[in-house]
Parts: sequence; C-alpha cells; structure tokens
Amino acid sequence: MGITLAVVFALIAVLLQRQAMMQREVDVLGREAMQSMAADALNRRGEAMVEQLADSLTNPLYFSDLDAIGTTVRAAARQPDVAYVLVYDARGNIVHDGSYDISAYGQPMTDPLAHAAVSSDRLLTQWSRQVVDVSEGISIGNERLGGVRVGYSLAEIRASEERAANNLNSRLVELGRRHMGWIVLLLAALAAVCVGIAWYAQRTLVKPIRQLAEAAHAIGVGNYDAERLSSDRKDEVGELVRAFSSMNDSIARHDRDVRRMAYTDALTGLTNRLAFRESLDHRLMMLRGAGRQLALLFADIDDFKRVNDTLGHEAGDDVLVQFANRIRDAVERMGGDDSLLARFGGDEFVILIQNGDVRASATQLAEALVKELGQPLVVEGRQVFLGTSIGITLFPEDASGATSLMKNGDIAMYQAKVAGKNCYRFYSRAMDQAVERRVHMEQELRGAWERGELSLVYQPIYRLMDHRIVGAEALLRWQHPEMGAVAPSVFIDVAEQSGLIETIGPRVLRAACAAAAHWNAHSDSEEAPFVAVNVSPRQLRSGDLPEEVASSLRDTGLPASRLHLELTETAVIGDEAHASALLAKLHRTGVKVWLDDFGTGFSGLSHLRRVPVDGVKIDRSFIADMQRDPDDLALTTAIIAMAHSLGITVVAEGVEKEAQFDILRDRGCDLAQGYWLGHPMSAAEFAHLLI
Repeated sequence: MGITLAVVFALIAVLLQRQAMMQREVDVLGREAMQSMAADALNRRGEAMVEQLADSLTNPLYFSDLDAIGTTVRAAARQPDVAYVLVYDARGNIVHDGSYDISAYGQPMTDPLAHAAVSSDRLLTQWSRQVVDVSEGISIGNERLGGVRVGYSLAEIRASEERAANNLNSRLVELGRRHMGWIVLLLAALAAVCVGIAWYAQRTLVKPIRQLAEAAHAIGVGNYDAERLSSDRKDEVGELVRAFSSMNDSIARHDRDVRRMAYTDALTGLTNRLAFRESLDHRLMMLRGAGRQLALLFADIDDFKRVNDTLGHEAGDDVLVQFANRIRDAVERMGGDDSLLARFGGDEFVILIQNGDVRASATQLAEALVKELGQPLVVEGRQVFLGTSIGITLFPEDASGATSLMKNGDIAMYQAKVAGKNCYRFYSRAMDQAVERRVHMEQELRGAWERGELSLVYQPIYRLMDHRIVGAEALLRWQHPEMGAVAPSVFIDVAEQSGLIETIGPRVLRAACAAAAHWNAHSDSEEAPFVAVNVSPRQLRSGDLPEEVASSLRDTGLPASRLHLELTETAVIGDEAHASALLAKLHRTGVKVWLDDFGTGFSGLSHLRRVPVDGVKIDRSFIADMQRDPDDLALTTAIIAMAHSLGITVVAEGVEKEAQFDILRDRGCDLAQGYWLGHPMSAAEFAHLLI
C-alpha cells in the first residue's frame, strides 16, 4: 500500500509539475503573442501614417504654408496613442508642432532620437522606453526640405498587454486550482485509478491547453483564419475553450473593422491613400518585366477653398461627395475592370487604369472628367461652378516606382492648374526641369536684397487735367548676375508662393518711403508728389501691415498722405471683413489705398461701399483695346462715372498712346501712367524730373 501511495504521489507530483510548466508556457506564449501583435500593429500604423504625412506635407512645406501644415499635423496628433507630431526643416529645426502659436518654431530638436531622424534619408523607426518614434524625410527633386516625426506612447500599449496577460494567467491559475482539488480528492480512491487519472488529465487538460497555446500564437502572428476551437464540455476547460474562441472572433472582427477604417475614406467611402499605395505597389511588382502599362490620373478640384470660405465646411463636404460620385460613375464606365479610384485627402482624387492602351484610355477618361466635373453642382439650393485639373503619368514610361509616379502625377496636375485650370496635362521631363528652375529661383531670391540685386524704379503718374506729375509707382526689379534681368511677373510669383514676399515687402515699402521723402525738396509745386507701393495679399492677411506702414513713415519722415498703397482687387474682396478693418486703421493714419487691376476680378463697384478705398486703377487690358473695342470704352467710361459718384479717384494704367490719353481726359479720368507718359526710372532720375 505504501509503495502504491508513493507511486500515486510521484505521479501526482509529476502531473502537477507538468501542469505548472504548461501554465508558464502558455503565459509566456500569450505575452509574446500579444507583444508581437502590438509591436507589429504599431509599426505598420506608424509607418503608414508617416508616409502619408510626408506625402501630404511636401507641397505645404515647400511653400512654407504653415496653415496647411498645422491643419495636417493637428489632424494626425488627434489619432490614438500619438504623443507628438513634429515637422522640421533640413537643419532639424522645428517648423510646426501642431500648436496654434507654434511656440517651438525654429528651435532645434534636442531629444535623443532627433539626430538619427534628421540624418536618415529613409523611413526610420526608433524605440525608447516611453515612445516609438517614426520619421521620414521630405524632399523635392534632389532638395531635402526637412521631414516629419510621429511619436507613439507605449504606456497604454504596455498597460493593455499587462491586463490581458494577467487575465489569462488568473484564468489558468483558477483552472489549475480546481483541477488540483479534484486530483486531491482522487487520492482517497484506489491506487489502481492512477493510470486513468494521468490519461484523463492528458486528454482533458493538457491537450486543450496546448491547443489554446497554439491558437494564442496564431493570433499573435495575425492569423485569425486558423481552425476554430470548439468544445461540448460543460466544465471549466470547455468554458475556457469557448471563451478563447469568442475572443478570437472578437479580435478578428475588430481587425476587420480597423482595416476597413484604415483603408477607406470616411466621407466618400472610396479607397484611401494608404490602401491605394499598397495596391499600387502590388500591381507594379506584378507588372515589372511583363511589358504592360498602367496610368495614374491625379484630379484636384479647382477653387475648392472658395466653397469652404463662402458656404462653409459642410457645403464643402457635400461638394466632395458629389464630385466623388461623378468620378466613380465615369471610372466605372470608362476605366475598365482593373481600375481603382481613391481619395488622397482634401480635394484630391487619384485614379489607376490598367486595361488596353492606357494612354488613350487615360486621355478619354480625363476629357470626360473635365467635361462632367465642369457642370454645375447644386449645394444648399445654390449652383456652384467649379472644375478639375488633372495630371497624368504613365508606367513604366515616366517612372518605375510608386513614389516617383505619384510625384510625377502631382507635378503634372499643378502644371494643369498653371495652364488655366479645368484641363489635363501629361507628365513630361520638362516639368521636372520647370520645378527645379523654380526651386533654384527661390534659392537665389533668398538674400537677393542683401546682395543688392533687388532695386526699385519709379514710373511717373500724371494728372490728366493739367498734364502734371503728381506721384510715382514704385516697381521692384531683379538683376541677377547669371540669369540677368528676371521678369517681375516670374520672381514676384515665386516670392508670393514661397512666403519670401513677407520679408521683401516691408523692405520695399521702407525704401520707397525713404526715396519719396526727398522728392519734396526738388519740387516747386505746392503739392509734393506721392509714392504708390504694391502690397502683397500675404502682407494683408498677416495683419501686420498697419504697424509696418507706421514704422516706415516714422523712420523716413514721409507724411502719411503721400503714401498710397496698391492692393489687388481679389486680395481685398477675398476677406472683406479682415480687409475693411485693416484699411480703416490705415485710413485713420492718413494713408490712401488704391485697388490695382480693377475690373479683372470677381467683384463689382458695389463692394467699394463696404471696403474703404480712395482710388481704383483701371486694368491695362481695358485701356489697350479702348480705341478698337466699344465694349472696353463703355466699361471704362462706366467705371469712371460710378467711381466718381462714390468719391473715388480713378487711375488708368498702361497708357501707351496720345489718343488713349485724350480719350481718358475727355471721359474725366483723374490720373494716368504708362510708357507714353514716362518709363520707369531710378529714384534720382525721377527726382531730377521733378525739378
């Protein structure tokens, strides 16, 4: 009997030891599976988000559009577990951190992970005890613009892993405790049942636990389609198997939901940027070496910002949905079975077509989209006329990689906008050269004022009544040592788009005021001549214009009444409330405001009652055809009459002939300027002209 009991106790000890080992094995496997699953998911999610952010921030970072960068960064920072989102320039200085005041702007990143992120020219993932930092550089052509970093907090992920591991461990401990009690009760039974106990334990306990461990490992590697565990047992093991199967179904369902949210645009229901990129990579891999082509069409809604600004963002969402439906219908009709449509974010859509002659198919589809998307939309009971600009790039003709193809499509789309919008353009190598020239010009324009390459010339403005000089318009010129004289229409557009105008503009204002302050000494007229200075829309939007004007007048000693500021009509009308407040503040100082290029925008004279201006400059296009086109003559006459009825001075620009001067004088126009009256000249030459 003693031998029998010893054998029983030995068997029980071995069984308990085996049970403990199995419990530890399952616990370790569960923890490893959960950690592996969380790490893989976080890696995929971080890399996808950073790649998407890098693509989205290329143009805003290139154009230094802090508003667009801030909107994109704040949207990303609202994602779960995101600790920070940083956009930095090529030197590693912070461009945007998602805050509205960007208090860290221009400061270097000093955290331990910053150096590796800035130095890397590829997608980089770094781990620390607190965060996972994913970064990627942003470049245009061969120029490194900077990069973006996203940090994910590990605290919540570790807490989730710990809770799941503790829960699984407690269930196993409870199960082991109950079976241990059952085994202890069997000690009172006959020793002959020891073999049966071992066999029963192996069949009813060890095997299910092994199956659970294998299932946990399958979940850990993301295999949710493995054989589903089932059990008809009514005991705790059966409950555990059924609970584990239910957990597997729940995780699989949650994974499908996450994938659907991660790969689908919430507003339009279309494929999103991430899913499109994965599909494009897969298709390119299948097509390489097969001699087949595909085409990418990048479609961007023209003037979409105007809808958000005038009708609100809900109306903008309605427009996006209607556009998406129209594009979807056209792609289904003409794109072929392998076509794919995605929304890249904002007002940009991309289409992939693969069937037949892709160039011909892309041309046909682009023509149809330009025509159909140019038709009016009904939004909140109002008709809205927009349009679309489409850029087309081909594989493998233009590029062999997904990143290059998407960059080329984006470049072609912007060339369509430059060509006048509501049209399409195929990508060509020359477009890359145009972008490189623009980047080079922007680099050269930086510091051009300090190097003495930028200068001001002054075109006289005459009073038609007595043919007397009453002032001059200050015009900016750029004489580059290699490029020569750069056209103002070219470099001023670059300065406006890059934000350099916010630095150059105040310097032009101060230099013009300083020159005009000396004209009074050379004039024998009772009325000293004024100087007219053009103001950029960016300077108007910044809100600092009144302070810049006051500082320039104070430092140069020029009376405020002798400074005339010229703003484009569209810049003033674009935000009447903001413009009215700034112009009213300027009026109180005595500065006069003129609307330049009047008649070419979307506004009418009715807006002048709401925006305080002192004068309007009739655009040169009306003056040039005034003698040949009765309509231009009638419009010019009407503008003069209606402006005078509002007490507003009228200036005609582009007077090239004596006959034009006589017609304007007969119609009662107040002032005029043009090459017939006088060419632009230096400040000294203009001062000599006044003598």
